[in-house]
Amino acid sequence: MKKPTDRQQIDAELQQIVELRHGEPHRVLGIHPDGDGVVVRTYRPDAVSIHVLPEFGGRIPMTQRQNGVFEARINGRQDTFNYQVEVEYPGKKTFTLRDPYSFLPTLGDMDLYYAGEGRHEALWKRMGARPVHHNGISGVAFSVWAPTAQSVSVVGDFNSWDGRLHTMRRMGASGIWELFIPEVGEGTRYKFEIRAGQGGQRLLKSDPFAFRTEVPPATASVVHDLNHFQWSDEGWMRERSTQDVHRKPWSVYEVHLASWRRVVEDGDRSLTYREMAHALADYVKQTGFTHVELMPVSEHPFGGSWGYQVGNYYAPTARFGHPDDFRYLVNHLHAQGIGIILDWVPGHFPRDAHALGQFDGTALYEHADPRQGSQPDWGTYVFNFGRNEVRNFLIANALFWFEEYHLDGLRVDAVASMLYLDYSRKHGEWVPNRWGGRENEEAIAFMRELNDKVRAKYPGAVMIAEESTAWPKVSQPTQEGGLGFHFKWNMGWMHDTLKYFSKDPIYRQHHHSQLTFGLLYAFSEHFMLPLSHDEVVHGKGSLINKMPGDAWQKRANLRALLAWMWAHPGKKLLFMGGEFGQPAEWNNDKSLDWHLLQDKGHAGIQALVGDLNRLYRAHPALYDADHEPMGFQWLQPDAADNNVLAFVRRSHQPGGHVVCVANLSPVAREGYRVGFPRHGGYVELLNTDAEGYAGSGLGNHGYVQTEPQGWDGQDASALLTLPPLSVLWFTPG
Repeated sequence: MKKPTDRQQIDAELQQIVELRHGEPHRVLGIHPDGDGVVVRTYRPDAVSIHVLPEFGGRIPMTQRQNGVFEARINGRQDTFNYQVEVEYPGKKTFTLRDPYSFLPTLGDMDLYYAGEGRHEALWKRMGARPVHHNGISGVAFSVWAPTAQSVSVVGDFNSWDGRLHTMRRMGASGIWELFIPEVGEGTRYKFEIRAGQGGQRLLKSDPFAFRTEVPPATASVVHDLNHFQWSDEGWMRERSTQDVHRKPWSVYEVHLASWRRVVEDGDRSLTYREMAHALADYVKQTGFTHVELMPVSEHPFGGSWGYQVGNYYAPTARFGHPDDFRYLVNHLHAQGIGIILDWVPGHFPRDAHALGQFDGTALYEHADPRQGSQPDWGTYVFNFGRNEVRNFLIANALFWFEEYHLDGLRVDAVASMLYLDYSRKHGEWVPNRWGGRENEEAIAFMRELNDKVRAKYPGAVMIAEESTAWPKVSQPTQEGGLGFHFKWNMGWMHDTLKYFSKDPIYRQHHHSQLTFGLLYAFSEHFMLPLSHDEVVHGKGSLINKMPGDAWQKRANLRALLAWMWAHPGKKLLFMGGEFGQPAEWNNDKSLDWHLLQDKGHAGIQALVGDLNRLYRAHPALYDADHEPMGFQWLQPDAADNNVLAFVRRSHQPGGHVVCVANLSPVAREGYRVGFPRHGGYVELLNTDAEGYAGSGLGNHGYVQTEPQGWDGQDASALLTLPPLSVLWFTPG
C-alpha cells in the first residue's frame, strides 16, 4: 500500500478537525515550520476571508484550503512568531483575534502525573478555567478530564457557543484536554462541548472545576479569578491553628441561607452574601454561638434540594452573589470572632444533564454498575471512590474550601451511605466487597486520606461526620484505626432525647433510660449533639411543637431541653428557629417568623439560648472534658419516679465544676435534696423557669448553701426548690 504524502496526511487530519474528531488540533492548526518557511493554519468555517497579522507587521492573506480551513505560507522565516488573525464574516463583519493554536500547553508533565495518581492536592489550580498570562498574553487556560471523549471544545460568549471554533488538545494518556484561549476575560460564560467516543453524541457540560456559575436555573460556568479578594483574618487563622478543638467550646448555629431572613419589601428575596455577613454576624454575637454552619453552598441546580444535590463543587451558589461576596461573609464572621462550617456532600450527586453524570458519555465520576453507582433514596449517582481521578477531585475540593475560602470546618453529609455498600439497598441490589462484606473499602480509604490531609495542612480546622450507625472510631485518628474525623454527630442521643421530651410527663418515668442511656457511650467518640434541620421538616414538626402540653408547658419543655443539651457532654448544634421556639415547621421558601420575638414567650426562649451560650463559654467544666469520663459524674440517674436527673460536669482546671439538676415533671418540688461535690455556697447560674425567660419565677433566689450531709455519693448536699419542667445549673461561688 502506498504511503501517504505529508500533504495527504495533513489533509486527512484537517478533515478530522472539520468533522470534530481530532484529539490534537495543534498538530496541524497554528504556526508550524514548513520547508524553508512557516505555515499558519486556522479553522473558521463561516469566514469569507482571513488575513494573518504578524507581530513584525504586514497583512498576509490566507487561502481557504478545505471546508473552512485557511492557510498562509510565509517563506524565509525558520522561527515561529506571535500573530493575530483578521477574520471577515458575511456582511463585512470583521474580528481581529489571537490564534489559540499558536500557544504551547499550560499543563506540565508533573501536573498530569499527579492527577493520574490521584495525588494533586491543588488540582483546582491547574484544572477548569484559569485566567493566566501565557507567553506574555492574557487569556484563560481551560482544562477538563474526559478520557473517553472523541473530542472536546470550549464554547461560550467569546465564540457564539460554536463548538467548531475552539477544539481542545488531548494531553497524552491522562484523559485531560487543554486549550489556552487568549483575550478571554473574567465574567465570560462557557461550557465544554464533549463528543462522546461511542456514537459521537454531543454533550454540553458545565465545568466540574468552575469557580463561578450563572444564577440558576441557568447552568453555564463563568470565568473567575481567585486572586482578587483581600483577606484580613490573619489573626483568626493564626490563633485557630494553635487550638485543641476538642477542649474548646463549640456551639453551632445551623443556617439555610435562602430562608434565614428574607427582604419582604423587595419581592421577598433572600439576603445577599454581603447583607447576610452583617445581619448574621450581629445576630450570632447577640445569641452567643461560637460558629455558624451553613447548609450546602456549592452550586446546585434545584433550590428545593437545600444544596444537597451539588452540580458544581468548586463554586459558591450564585443565588446570593459573587464568589468574593461569599469570601466577604467568611472574612466578616472571622472579624467578629465567629467560625464558619460548611455542609459538604461527597456521597452522591444529581443526574442533571449539564453536571457530572455521564460526563464524557460514560460513567466517569460514578460507578457504571447501578448497584454501586446509583443512590436509591435520592435518585442520584454515587461517586466511584476507587478511581484515582474521582478521589482526587473530591479531596482537592475539600482542601479548596479551606484554602481559598478560609472555612473552619466541613460537616460531611451522609457518611453512612458511603461506608456501607448495602445502604438503603435490598438483597441482590448491591455488590459485596472482595471479602464478601458490606463495608465500602474504597470509600473508607477515601475518607481516611481526606481527613489525614486536612489535619496535616489546616491545623485547627475540623471535619465533622454526619454518621448514624455504630461504626467504630469515626472520630479517632487514622493511625489509631479510626476514620480520622474530629467530631461525629450523635444521632442516637438526638433520637432518644427528642423521644423522651415528646412524651407527656405522666409517662416519662417509663422512658427515663432514654436520657441516661447515652452516657454509656458518650465518651466512645468525640460527639456533637445535633438538633438539626432534619428534625423540623417533612411533617416532623418544629422543636417546640414536639413538646407536650399547653403553650406554657411547650415553652417550658423546650427551655428545659435546650439547657439539658447545653449541660450534656458533647458539642452543640441547633438549627435556626429553634432558638426562639418557632412553632411552624421549617419552610425553605419562607423566612423565619421573626415577628414572634414580639411575644415574651418566644423572646424568653431566645434570651435563654443567649445565656446558655455565654455561660457555656465561661465555664470550662461544660466543654473541656467533653470526651472524657472524668468530665461527667451522675448524682441522680435513677430518680425516674420524680422525673428528676442530676449530674456534675467537671473541668481539667482545678475545682471547676457545674452541677445540673433537671425536674422534667410539671410539678414543683420543694425541699428536694441533691448531693454536691463540696460543702459551701453555690451560685444558681441558670434557672430555665426564671421570669426573664417567661417562666413562673420559682427557684432558689440565685444561691444555695450546702450542708455537710452526704448524699448521692457526695460529701455535701442541699435542699433545693425545683421548678416545674426546668433545668438548674449551679457552680461554686
